[in-house]
Amino acid sequence: MSELDAGDLLPSERMRKQVLEGEVTQIHRGHRYAEEGDTFAIEDTTFEVTDVTERTLGDLTDEDAQAEGMDDLEGYRRLLERAHDDFEWDDDSEVVRHRFEQR
Repeated sequence: MSELDAGDLLPSERMRKQVLEGEVTQIHRGHRYAEEGDTFAIEDTTFEVTDVTERTLGDLTDEDAQAEGMDDLEGYRRLLERAHDDFEWDDDSEVVRHRFEQR
């Protein structure tokens, strides 16, 4: 178990604020950025990574999108398309879900 830089796992200030406010409880990334039991801090609040699971984009649901601060999966898809140049949604693309909770 190690202490992470919150910015490495959570790439935007907006997302870090949403985590701090309890609106975001997980993030899918293209690679593994943490292990279960790792911690990170935002301001003076510590969070623990509780689950790291390999998945595909096709596995994602509206509930996953909501846990990442979006209204639904379609909104999440549009966000990814805006955030990443040349991004194309492919249900078979591998991603890693990082779930976390406030300690």
